[in-house]
Amino acid sequence: MMRNPRAIGERALPALTVMIFLLAWEIFVRARGIAPIFLPAPSSIAIYLYRMIIDGTIISNLGVTLLRIFVGFALAAASGILLGLLMGMSRIVARIADAWIAALYPLPKISLIPLLIIWLGTGEAYKIMISAVTAFFPIVISTYAGIRQVDQGLIKAAKDLGADQRQIQLKVVIPAAIPSILAGLQLGMGVTIILVVAAEMIGTSAHGGMGYLLISAGQVMETEKVFASLVVLAVVGALVIKLQQWTDRKLAPWAAHADER
Repeated sequence: MMRNPRAIGERALPALTVMIFLLAWEIFVRARGIAPIFLPAPSSIAIYLYRMIIDGTIISNLGVTLLRIFVGFALAAASGILLGLLMGMSRIVARIADAWIAALYPLPKISLIPLLIIWLGTGEAYKIMISAVTAFFPIVISTYAGIRQVDQGLIKAAKDLGADQRQIQLKVVIPAAIPSILAGLQLGMGVTIILVVAAEMIGTSAHGGMGYLLISAGQVMETEKVFASLVVLAVVGALVIKLQQWTDRKLAPWAAHADER
């Protein structure tokens, strides 16, 4: 069965635009004779990236960063979903937690870094904590919103069929809130990656990470290494988000129908 040429073209379009952008970048840098210290060509960045992969620089630092991201995110997901569910099911919990969330959520999380360094030092606890705190708020807010926005008609229908309160919560409310919970998890992951790298840029060389790799390369004007590190972060970030979206579709296919083409 032949595929629709239009569908194939749409799938190939993102890769094609990236290739065109890189080619234009390469031509522009070489035609203008721009020094690599200011803007290296993509081919030069690729060479440095290959070297950093071969000597293990990228692999070791990326592994450290991903560990911090996933540990902090797991803590945020567990606590954020639990609190969001409790807020949605208990008016008292919602009243108490809402005031704290309203005050702390708008606070730029990067501003907490100096305090966390004072309290926890510059080791792993500090970086995992900033990861967890960053992801926590989008997750708890999305979970709470999902619970509160459940169609009341579904709840009424469940009651009419004889379901008790526990069955309504487990079989109606929580499943209906899953799209919002998944959206919060995806948003939380995105901001966690950003803040963990930022925290690593302020940490010490003994603990490594992609943030440290970026700042150390920048300090000695190795622009190619800076760009190579940014490319790795961009690719890994995209893969993590796509993997999360794929997992969401498997766990709750009805929640991801909008992403299907």
